[in-house]
Amino acid sequence: MGLATGVMQGRTNNSQRTKYPWRLSLAVACGLALWGTVPCAGTHPTPEWNPTLGPPAGAKYVGDAVCAECHVAEAKNFSATPMEQAGEWARDAAILKGHPKLTFRWGPYNYRIIRQKNESTYSVSEGKRTISVPILWAFGRGEAGQTYLFRYQGAYYQSMVSFYNDTQRLDITLGAPRRLPLSLALALGARLTEQGTRLCIACHTTGALIGGQFHPRQAVPGVHCEACHGPGGAHLAALQAGNITQAKRAIFNPGKLSAGRLDDFCGNCHRSWMKVELMGVRGVRNVRFQPYRLELSHCWSPTDPRISCLACHNPHQPLETSEAFYDSKCLACHLVKGQLPNAQHPGRACPVSTSHCIACHMPKYQLPGGHFAFTDHDIRIVKPGAPYPG
Repeated sequence: MGLATGVMQGRTNNSQRTKYPWRLSLAVACGLALWGTVPCAGTHPTPEWNPTLGPPAGAKYVGDAVCAECHVAEAKNFSATPMEQAGEWARDAAILKGHPKLTFRWGPYNYRIIRQKNESTYSVSEGKRTISVPILWAFGRGEAGQTYLFRYQGAYYQSMVSFYNDTQRLDITLGAPRRLPLSLALALGARLTEQGTRLCIACHTTGALIGGQFHPRQAVPGVHCEACHGPGGAHLAALQAGNITQAKRAIFNPGKLSAGRLDDFCGNCHRSWMKVELMGVRGVRNVRFQPYRLELSHCWSPTDPRISCLACHNPHQPLETSEAFYDSKCLACHLVKGQLPNAQHPGRACPVSTSHCIACHMPKYQLPGGHFAFTDHDIRIVKPGAPYPG
C-alpha cells in the first residue's frame, strides 16, 4: 500500500539476475576463486573500511565516549540500538542473568544452561555422558532470540540451542540442521572454522581484528561507532592538531557511499547480494539477509540513495517499528493519487492506499522454528497465495 504498481510490473523472481547480469557472472567467478582457479580480488568494488577485516597494525580505537564528545546527537540514543546490543560477554548477559536455569530436550539429548554467580555453563547430556563448557559470548539482543558462543577442544562453537523471546525458552538455533545429531559431540552445536569465528565475532563486537590478527578477548561487546567508521585514533589526533582535512580523511563515513556500495558495506554482516549468491541460500531462509533481499527489489538501483539501507534506517537510533513511519520513505519515489510520474517521482500512486505501505509491500515471514516474523526487504506487489520469491 502506497508503493506503485507501475514500477513493479514485469518483475520476476530473478529480477536482479536479469537486471544486472554482470553480478551473476561475477558471483560465478568469485565462486571459482574460492577453489583457487580464478582470482577475485579487485573484481568487485569494496568500501575503504571493512569491519570484518579490521584495520592495519598500529590502529588505535578510542571508544564511544570519545566519539560522543563531538557527535552528541548520534550518541544520545545509541545504547538502545540493536547494533549496540548485538553482543555481550556471557557474564553480563541480561537474558542469562534473568534465566538462571534453562533446559531443553531433543531426542536423547538434554540441554541445560545454568547460571552460577557470574558464569553460565552450557551442558549437553546423553544418558550418563555429559559435555559442559562455559559460555563466552551471548549474541543477539533478544528481540527474536539469543545464541551462545563457547570453546570446546580448541575450537569455537555456536550453540545448538538458543533462547527465544516469544517462549522464554530454549529451542533449536535458527539455521541449525533439524535432524538429530549422530553423537554427543555433534549435539553441542556448529563447530566454526577460523574464518567463521572471525566473521561471527567481528559482526557482533568491535575491535577484535587488528593488523590481520584475531584478538577476541580485546573485543568490545556490541557494534559501536568504530565498527562502522573505523578506529578513531588517527581522526582524533588530526583534530587535536587542527588538521581538519586530514581528520576527515582519517575516518570512514558509510553515509557517503553510493546506494550499491552502502548496501554491500552493510552486507558485510547482514549479507550482501554477492555473499548470499555464493552461499546458495534459496527460499524463505534468505529473508533474514536484508541487503540481499533489498537488491532483489525491481525498483532497487545502485545509484539511487532513496532505496538504500540508510534511506529507511538510522543506525544511531533505535529501530522504528511503526509501519506509518516508513510511508515518507516510500513517497520519496512514489506519488499520491492524482499525480503523474516525473523524473523526481517515477513511481506511480498506489491504487489501494496512501499509508502503511510496508504492510502490503514488505510482508513478514515466519521461518520454521524461528519464533519470529522477519520483514522481507524485497519490495514488490504481493499477490495472495504467491510463493516466496527467491
